[in-house]
Amino acid sequence: MASSATTRKSFIDSSIKLARDNNFHGLDLDWEYPSNNTDKTNFGSLIKEWRSAIAAESSSSGKSALLLSAAVAGSDQISPLEFYPFQDIANNFDWVNVMTYDLFIPDGYPNKTQPPAPLRNPSGIFSGEEGISKWNRSGVPPKKLALGLPYYGYKWTLKNPNNGGLFADATNPGVGAVKYKDIVAVGGTVSYNSSYVTNYAQKGSDWYGYDDTQSISAKVAYAKQNGLLGYFAWNVEQDSNWILSKTASQTWG
Repeated sequence: MASSATTRKSFIDSSIKLARDNNFHGLDLDWEYPSNNTDKTNFGSLIKEWRSAIAAESSSSGKSALLLSAAVAGSDQISPLEFYPFQDIANNFDWVNVMTYDLFIPDGYPNKTQPPAPLRNPSGIFSGEEGISKWNRSGVPPKKLALGLPYYGYKWTLKNPNNGGLFADATNPGVGAVKYKDIVAVGGTVSYNSSYVTNYAQKGSDWYGYDDTQSISAKVAYAKQNGLLGYFAWNVEQDSNWILSKTASQTWG
């Protein structure tokens, strides 16, 4: 779609009509992920034309301009950030939701338990903080950045249930992402690691890396203290009786 001016226009016009027909506040782009310089150019063309069309529609309709946002990779660990047109993003989006999660998951790291969405990483490069910092250094101001909070985690199977900390020997059970509410239902022993800003839970040989109230609170506090626009979650359906959502809201104040 983004490679042709004709298809870009069709997409843009139909998206604006869809938003107005349904009384939406705005539109959100989820392109996972631009992966080369051609994508980078096309991404920039799309959002510049989109912003221009939104402004023109607002002028002709007399309505407030639609908001325009995007979900973007939160780390080079997920997808190379160099293929985003940072200046075009800063100029044309109202904000971006930085997906600072899925950094260390069983499919890529099957042999050791991991923090799937660490805010910090004392033993390596990739983390939520690193991703936010790179977006900021690349020209997108903090007030256009929202920090991503995962309401899910990942499961590993411990080789030795008596050794259940971070980076313990493990295998990949192949179950994919596990909702927060399902992790809570397991009833395991919950621990918190402040160095990585992550929670994990263990029950027998079942081990879950995820975000619970402690890590959620610390991440939201980080976002507020560093002048970010805010935070977002993927996704509220995975919460347990709004526990994580209430924690995040109360921390932000």
